[in-house]
Amino acid sequence: MEDGIQSMAKILITGGAGFIGSHLARKLLDLNNDIIIFDNLDSFYSEELKRKNLESIAPSDKYVFIRGDIRDYTTVCTALDDVQVIIHEAAQPGIRASLEDPMKTHEVNISGTLNVLRAAVANNVKRVVIASSSSVYGDTNELPYTEEEHPQPLSPYGVSKLAGDHYAKVFNEVYGLSTVSLRYFSVYGPRIRPDLVLPIFTKALVHNKKVKIFGDGEQSRDFTYIDDIVDGTLRAMTKNNIDGEIFNIASGERITINKLYTLLGELVDRKITPIHEKEKKGEARHTHANINKARKHLGYKPRYNIKQGLKKFIEWYQDNTFYLS
Repeated sequence: MEDGIQSMAKILITGGAGFIGSHLARKLLDLNNDIIIFDNLDSFYSEELKRKNLESIAPSDKYVFIRGDIRDYTTVCTALDDVQVIIHEAAQPGIRASLEDPMKTHEVNISGTLNVLRAAVANNVKRVVIASSSSVYGDTNELPYTEEEHPQPLSPYGVSKLAGDHYAKVFNEVYGLSTVSLRYFSVYGPRIRPDLVLPIFTKALVHNKKVKIFGDGEQSRDFTYIDDIVDGTLRAMTKNNIDGEIFNIASGERITINKLYTLLGELVDRKITPIHEKEKKGEARHTHANINKARKHLGYKPRYNIKQGLKKFIEWYQDNTFYLS
């Protein structure tokens, strides 16, 4: 561990059975921390995959698993006995899902986050690290995004993540709770959620299926490999003098969807012409992070460019095709 939190800390990870949460849990166990995984195994995507994520972390006697919902304040409180740090990854993900059911997104991402913060204060937690999103920025002509950018979210999901950022800052200023918000950019890697663009493209190419690209494909994303996300999150968990701050955690590079698809095809030795369909609403045209603040205050330095990260992802997928079946 770094500065502020001692090694062998007791850490609760909300959403710990998910993609990012399970990677964080594995790393924290490797660093000899006591881990509590708090997750409701929501049916937004397969419970079976989440249970496989738990199996991949470690034998079940190495951590405590609590099946619970962050919308239930009492249950959250009961999970916080002697917990020093909360890493808050639980959320209702998905821009499209938020357009279809904005109320659930609100209840989980705003009311649920408020419950986590309230429970942290009531149980003397030392720090809460909140997983935010690049979706707060929306569309802007100013690229790359800095944390000082005026957010203009385009979806209920983006609004909900921005509300979490604001709540975190208020709880730091008003209640003295140490909070840090991390705006993740397009995270990918082993155990990725199967409904995202990268696993959809990979599965189709490997199985010689046609791929749909929404819009002209010239929209771009700042894809960030999971190991870099874990590194940035652990740094935010332990650094001093960052209370109430917001950081972009990203690769700092961007690639168009067309180029991503072409690169994936080269790596799996497939060349299939995609089908272009009407662009979806609610998504930004481009995302690109300025990561200077994270470099300066967290010592964050991404290790994977897109080609390196995709190679590692494909190697994993070839041994774990059931994740995207």
